[in-house]
Amino acid sequence: MPCVAAFAASPSAPPETRNYDQILDTVVARYHLPGIALGVIEHGKVVYIATRGETVAGSGQKITPRTLFEIASNSKAMTTALLGRLVDQGKLHWDDPVTKYLPDFQMYDPWVTKNMRVADLLTHSSGLPEGGGDLMLWPEPNAFTRADIIHGLRYIKPGYSFRSKYEYDNLLYVVAGEVAAAAGGAPYETLMHREVFQPLGLSRCQVGEWNRDTVGDVAAPHSRQDGRNIPQQPDNPVVPAITSAPAGGIRCDLDDMLAWARNWLVPTPAQLQWLSAEQRHVLQSPHMLIPVSEQRHNWDDSHIMAYGYGWRMTDVDGTWTVWHTGTLDGMYSELMLLPDRKDGFVFLINGEAESARTVLGEALLKHFTQPDDTHDVTWYADAQQRADEQASKRAAAPDTSKATAVAPAALAAWTGRYRDPWLGDLMLCPSGGRVRFAVAKSPRLNGDVMRLGNRDLVHWSHHDMDPDAWLDFHPAQGGQPAMLTMAKVDALGDFSSDYEDLHFVRTGDCP
Repeated sequence: MPCVAAFAASPSAPPETRNYDQILDTVVARYHLPGIALGVIEHGKVVYIATRGETVAGSGQKITPRTLFEIASNSKAMTTALLGRLVDQGKLHWDDPVTKYLPDFQMYDPWVTKNMRVADLLTHSSGLPEGGGDLMLWPEPNAFTRADIIHGLRYIKPGYSFRSKYEYDNLLYVVAGEVAAAAGGAPYETLMHREVFQPLGLSRCQVGEWNRDTVGDVAAPHSRQDGRNIPQQPDNPVVPAITSAPAGGIRCDLDDMLAWARNWLVPTPAQLQWLSAEQRHVLQSPHMLIPVSEQRHNWDDSHIMAYGYGWRMTDVDGTWTVWHTGTLDGMYSELMLLPDRKDGFVFLINGEAESARTVLGEALLKHFTQPDDTHDVTWYADAQQRADEQASKRAAAPDTSKATAVAPAALAAWTGRYRDPWLGDLMLCPSGGRVRFAVAKSPRLNGDVMRLGNRDLVHWSHHDMDPDAWLDFHPAQGGQPAMLTMAKVDALGDFSSDYEDLHFVRTGDCP
């Protein structure tokens, strides 16, 4: 099994391996990635492993196949596998109502509450707006518990009717983790170790509290600033359990992710005992249609795309694919399976890499689905860049560099204490000659109030918080108190910054 750890391709490597080297090195160079780990499976066997870069930019500590990365939403398939285990054990049924396990569970609509099944938690078709309530999960750290999330759901207004369309959400995967805990009789983290990691030999995957120095070899996320990769806040020596784990909080290394992938492509008899063929089929079957983008249709000749339970699936050049991506601030990943061919690949990146992920995933996928494709990495990268630029022009995000700090006197009519029913308390109060915006349960949601033209916005204190948000004040009327609503300054900003779902009501004066 070739293992390439240097930046240069090995001149003695087989032609197929050199091709992977070329794809990888071109992507790393084009996007200036701080670090990446890539593994490829052909006919059920791992044929290629390569790593590039450092765990922390400038540290000299090289990425290895045992470097831990945040796998983000690739955690969802592990959560659904856990649920499938409980179904096999007779402790749970997909059609059970969620309230059977979580009596306090409520959605905004009482009818939806009554009819929400365990399966409905997994298909992104609940009615929650895209990314609805994600501000209870991110940015981390924050003080929101899983009980807070279950309680907060009842206040988030639906964006569409139940089961009618696909809109990606994370909160209901956190709920699914709590359903697993209730059905399995142990905390989600305990069940994940016992029912998934240990039986499959995923010895370095981490969830819950763990010791950074004991585990060792941990990649840090990076942001891209002024042409450099900047490490974000490092982990504490004791990494705490996080509320978001069932939706996107698991960490694994490349070796374990390849073992996880092979479990789906070429399961051993023992693995088929671990999870039945019936449940494997359920997890990776289409349950909710997803619109096929124009780019995907043009690049891949795709005609259908769907979501299963923790997996996406689509046809690519006539080949069925099952896959998922993972996205966190400074961490990107992709796991791709071609089940009928028993092929696949996994890569993990510790930097800002949305376009890099798209291009690398496409170039690797074409190696399998259309090996005679004449488009190289540079062609796909150039095409993606054009698409990104066109999207940015359509969004036309305003230039906020000329925004100026708002003096407390200019905002005196609106300063005070506010409360949103699910995000909680907000202080909008004078501090040091400025007006500060500070959410009580999410300490990174704080910043200065600025003015651009005739509109107010909050400029976040933490540089990795993006995008900034408009602040729109609504006067008291009809016996109702003043209100504050918000919206992303950049309409193309991360959907998890779901400011549009917030409705703050003024509750009092500043201290």
